[in-house]
Amino acid sequence: MTPAPPANPGLGTTLLLAVVLPTLNERGNIAPMVARLEQALGPTGWEALFVDDNSHDGTAEEARRIGQTDPRIRVIQRIGRRGLASAAIEGMCATAAPFVAVMDADHQHDPALLLAMLEAVRSGEADLAYASRFVAGASAEGLSSQRRERGSRIANALARRLTGTELSDAMSGFFLLRSDQLRKQAGDLSGIGFKVMLDILATARPPLRVKEFPLAFAERLEGTSKLDHGVVLDFLAGLYERYLGRVIPTRYALFGTVGGLGVFVHMGVLAALFRTGLAGFTLATAVATVVAMTFNFWLNNLLTYRDKKLSGAWALLAGWAGFCATCAVGAFANVAVSSYLEGHGWRWWAAALVGVVLASVWNYALSSKFVWGRFR
Repeated sequence: MTPAPPANPGLGTTLLLAVVLPTLNERGNIAPMVARLEQALGPTGWEALFVDDNSHDGTAEEARRIGQTDPRIRVIQRIGRRGLASAAIEGMCATAAPFVAVMDADHQHDPALLLAMLEAVRSGEADLAYASRFVAGASAEGLSSQRRERGSRIANALARRLTGTELSDAMSGFFLLRSDQLRKQAGDLSGIGFKVMLDILATARPPLRVKEFPLAFAERLEGTSKLDHGVVLDFLAGLYERYLGRVIPTRYALFGTVGGLGVFVHMGVLAALFRTGLAGFTLATAVATVVAMTFNFWLNNLLTYRDKKLSGAWALLAGWAGFCATCAVGAFANVAVSSYLEGHGWRWWAAALVGVVLASVWNYALSSKFVWGRFR
């Protein structure tokens, strides 16, 4: 009879390590993950903080249920706040443990790596340890598609230029560092559209020493990815936040960028209808406005508010209707002002641009609040 492997003695009686696990609709992952953490870390010396973005499947309630009899399990349920990076930062700042790790709760990250990662940082060998999908001995088979893997590799190449650190997987979401290091940098982290580990490395002064650990990136046990095919957009949004976010808020800049693209759509439709004589200027402007609003809603949902992205046919239809409704005053002002100016001798394109600019601030303020904000 083969003897059972010796039980993991644990990290000690004093809290040493906090594991932060951002969650979104992952109720079925919670209990198995707690069991895996105990198997990897032993019975004591650690805690798990599930930071849940108000999941509708009862993820936070499941974590609380376990926490009623297991004091190692804590939950932060965020209301009106969403986003993987901000959830990780909030969780890391909420522990008294001297070391903190961030990993996914969907079982694609292997908690068996935590002890080796902890030893690397605790011994002073590295300031930050992370698990890589692309280093020798690792595997990225758990990525949901080849497109997502290509996106990760492109973002990694850009990230290496930003940090000046040779990382095989700068977009990794599985890392460990000292809690006081994180708290020291927390005020400089953006929490918007940015892989938080990369943000930590980009803002650290002096640069952090890093050690990689090969990760066999597994298939997701339950739930859906908190990232989609726009992983490179995550990086670009964070890049903007890093260098220009203190001058112009990132979300407003993205909204303005989308609006700028919408101007081309607006002007193209207007020219197609008005310059060809298919419609008078007022009707052509009204049609162009509706088409441009629809385009702006779609692209804002994909890019500007992708951490709050609406999905599903009903949510998208309701969101589009809400976007059009909240922008109705801006659209009316656009049509009225541009028509007035065109009727008083302004060139058609100049009159149209003035109307678009006047509507943009109103559109941003109301859509942020009522379509993708707390009142939706």
